[in-house]
Amino acid sequence: MDYIISCCSPVDLPFNRLKERGAYIKNFHFMLANKAMEDDGGESISFKDFYQAMRDGASTKTSQVNSAEFVDYFTDLINKENKDIIHVTLSSGISGTFNSARLAAEEVKEKFPERKIYIVDSLGASGGYGFLVEWLLDKRDEGMDIDTLYNFAEENKLKVNHWFYSTDLTFFVKGGRITKTEGFVGKILKICPVMNVSNEGKLIPRIKTMGKKAALQKTVEIMRDLADDGTNYDGRCIITHADCFDDANKLKCALEQNFPNLAGKILISDIGTTIGCHTGPGTVALFFSGKKREN
Repeated sequence: MDYIISCCSPVDLPFNRLKERGAYIKNFHFMLANKAMEDDGGESISFKDFYQAMRDGASTKTSQVNSAEFVDYFTDLINKENKDIIHVTLSSGISGTFNSARLAAEEVKEKFPERKIYIVDSLGASGGYGFLVEWLLDKRDEGMDIDTLYNFAEENKLKVNHWFYSTDLTFFVKGGRITKTEGFVGKILKICPVMNVSNEGKLIPRIKTMGKKAALQKTVEIMRDLADDGTNYDGRCIITHADCFDDANKLKCALEQNFPNLAGKILISDIGTTIGCHTGPGTVALFFSGKKREN
């Protein structure tokens, strides 16, 4: 094709998987115990070691890709490939990356007026962000041109449903996703909130459940209600987890029991360091295609 599909590292899918399909990835940055590092898919530090460091009390802080970095990135891609670009960003509801990429694209297009650079706000995060990128790669492989693909992304990105749960709310409180009061009460009562990403791309607590088992059951119920074709759903399904594979696998098994067409098709992947800095260990997330997010 005469265009490139690009994204940033918080897609939380195996980088090799995306690169083999021809996608380009720009890494975010983060600080771990005051040491600057790259969110590079687990190469610089394994996900297990990263989450153990968080459990041991290491401080974390994320840093998005700024506009100047995007200018260099887009310029290098055009010089290397001489193709148009469609870049998909982490949700504007949790990061300023979309605006940085948009400003950079405008600057780069002044240097290369013959090139198209489209910036898509995924309004998603983690595997939901990755879900949209893979969906666009599918459409590219089917022969969709860049203009049509951009419109497709804008029309369909809210169909990607995101649902999260975690029994450890410490890092959601630190990141401001949950209030201190909600975190304190949740810890005392062993509440495991089920959260989703809204139509504005923000992480919102939606349902209070008592413990992981109840959260898992509620997540399966939600997917039955929202997924395309209900329990006959046979589309892409992604589970990501923050160093809690057993919990993710339990969700996978429950989904396969309730959605027989998904048997053997569900991808389990790691929540990477950018999103992990905010969720901390113990988070499980589910992503599927279904009813458009409306709130």
